[in-house]
Amino acid sequence: MAEENQTQVTEFVLLGFSQEWPFLFLIFLAIYLVTVLGNAAILALIFLDSRLHSPMYFFLSHLSCLDICYSSVTVPKILVNTLHLQTTISYQGCLSQMFFLMGCAGAECALLAVMAYDRYAAICQPLHYGRVMRWGVCVAAAAGCWLWGMLDSAVHTVLASRLSFCGVAHIQHIFCDVPPLLRIACSNTRPSEVALHAASIFVGLSPFLFVVVSYLRILVAVLRMPMAVSRHKAFSTCAAHLLVVVLYFGMANLNYNRPSAGYSPGADTLVSVLYCIVIPMLNPIIYSLRNQEVRGALRKVL
Repeated sequence: MAEENQTQVTEFVLLGFSQEWPFLFLIFLAIYLVTVLGNAAILALIFLDSRLHSPMYFFLSHLSCLDICYSSVTVPKILVNTLHLQTTISYQGCLSQMFFLMGCAGAECALLAVMAYDRYAAICQPLHYGRVMRWGVCVAAAAGCWLWGMLDSAVHTVLASRLSFCGVAHIQHIFCDVPPLLRIACSNTRPSEVALHAASIFVGLSPFLFVVVSYLRILVAVLRMPMAVSRHKAFSTCAAHLLVVVLYFGMANLNYNRPSAGYSPGADTLVSVLYCIVIPMLNPIIYSLRNQEVRGALRKVL
């Protein structure tokens, strides 16, 4: 009987929208424009200012590209839904959205870990920095981050494509992601749940612990510096990245590891909006305000 009730779903109905959501069209549009323009400005500054042609800003340029992609995966469809009150997404569109969303998430976790190692090498091994972080290594590390994210998302997407849904598929969300999709499946979700927990450890927790260890060693090295000016400069180069790490991994943990007993569709949607839409907007603002070299390059261009 269970098999007879399972149907081939052609589209999903997104129930995260309500009658109040159309009034938020301008808010989402403003967030998207700030995200794209802010990250594009960071890319332009890095390209135009030769002082920013270093491994640190090479990785920052990839972070800006990721944030543009991250926001572009979800926000345009949200804008269409809020404007036209069309709260559906096709089956193929849902899987595609989930694939690129998870791909960007996995790539950004790995990239933040690589950026932490770059700061560790610059502060703790300054004499070997040019050899350790040579351009060939940087390019390979950046490409590896993108590939890591895409491979992780491919696993989740393949497993999600094998799920079955009964009747009309209603998703209590405003875009497609793995957790809300698993909640409405009427087939065995155990493989997807195992993959999600494994990704939380290897894709999420492992890079975060690597960042923590890197910054603990950086802290020890900075405290041993004899001059206060040197300590201030070292801290200033790490402050922006450390703030981005805390925001990103903190919201990622809330988004993908929420206890089922405390599940609330409204809270789940809010956390996902903060994680997938607001944080990509904040990253260029944080780097602009907390990084002296970026501020200097911006003043030079203006």
